[in-house]
Amino acid sequence: MRQRKSLVWSVLFCMVDKRYSKKIYNIYIITKNIKMNGSIKNYLLLITIFAGIRAFAQDNGREQDMDKYIQSDIVPMMDKKGFSFQTKAGDFMIKPYTLVQSAAKFNYYDDEGLELSDQDNVANSGFEIPYAVLGVSGRAFGKLTFNLTVNAAKSGDALLQQAWFDVNLKDELRFRAGKFKTPYNQAYLVTLGETLFPALPVSLTASVYIDRSLNSVPPTFATGFDLGVMVHGLLKNKWEYNLGIFNGTGIAVNTARKTLSDDLGIPSLLYAARLAFMPKGAMPLHQGNTNDLNNDKFLVAVSASYNVEANWQTSNDLRLGLELSYIKNRLYLSGEAYYMNVDFVKRQKVSANYNFIGGYIQGGYFVTNKLQPALRYDFMDRNSLDTKGILNLPAVGLNYYLFGYNLKLQAMYQFLGRWGHENQDARDLDDLGLSEHSAVLMLQLSF
Repeated sequence: MRQRKSLVWSVLFCMVDKRYSKKIYNIYIITKNIKMNGSIKNYLLLITIFAGIRAFAQDNGREQDMDKYIQSDIVPMMDKKGFSFQTKAGDFMIKPYTLVQSAAKFNYYDDEGLELSDQDNVANSGFEIPYAVLGVSGRAFGKLTFNLTVNAAKSGDALLQQAWFDVNLKDELRFRAGKFKTPYNQAYLVTLGETLFPALPVSLTASVYIDRSLNSVPPTFATGFDLGVMVHGLLKNKWEYNLGIFNGTGIAVNTARKTLSDDLGIPSLLYAARLAFMPKGAMPLHQGNTNDLNNDKFLVAVSASYNVEANWQTSNDLRLGLELSYIKNRLYLSGEAYYMNVDFVKRQKVSANYNFIGGYIQGGYFVTNKLQPALRYDFMDRNSLDTKGILNLPAVGLNYYLFGYNLKLQAMYQFLGRWGHENQDARDLDDLGLSEHSAVLMLQLSF
């Protein structure tokens, strides 16, 4: 009989977290040595055990509530409980992660009508490591989550891809500071390791064409990673908002180099805002995941940013964006449209004002649990709305998930077409630096 009682108490002790079981065991020993009725003694012990279980459950619930804020923007973090380290008290935890992409690329460029005998039409081809990321995410002090990411495939200040922390007061109110993604373009905001194609839309990454000299490379629609601060949150599990102020110098600059605007009298920074409506709950940050083939979500978002004295005090750049995303079981669809106005500052002594538009629509479908074909149509008015001509970039892709998102093979082919230009010279100028035919085969490892 005594052996059975000891077995029962042992099982109860195992149900309680280590941080409580030692204290409860001490109480058990003290109570055991006190002379009292056996039933009363067992009753007191049960109360002690279940009080410990309740305390453990409450603390564990708080930890799990905080874990939902942990993110890396590289790989999904919610299912990485098995690969993490935390203190005995549970108030500090880190989750290491990595992502490596190895790609073979082929690019064929039009000769732009030059017809030179020694011209290389095939360029920027061969093998490439787009990303070799090592990072850690985690939580600390009850209200903080953090992320630090190094991309060894880059150099200079771009080597540090992300370094930020969040103060999570509640779902509706969170504060972020450091180097992170600006709230613009859904193609950037999704998890890097879970994209539909191995390359972003060209309309986002290619610089626009401006027929005047700038103090830097002409801008792109995408603002990407930057240094700044942001307030963000999720309201009623349907409305997501982001309000941020950034340097506006991009991922390749980690120092403060801005001044006051001569024209506007305000700090020459990037001011950004985004508002998303998700009627069926929070939209996943992936564009296809083998572990999420029974979801039903929809997102529509608008965003705006104003980069004061951008391009090293050349112009004030206004960007506007519209996003749509839809997940229904095995189907994923998304699209964006964006607008940019580049207005030269007064010190340039030129009254130049340019307007550009671009956008894409793409979709993928899991025909099996491992195979996901994809299609994309991408367009860009690269030479401004005042000049005739549009670039069209249709693409086809295929994703094969060898071991979920952890080991994925991606293939893609893209063609660049030119339409509506006034003459051949305008056609050749508009796609300058962009390949007519491009193909990518990429193997991705992440964990």
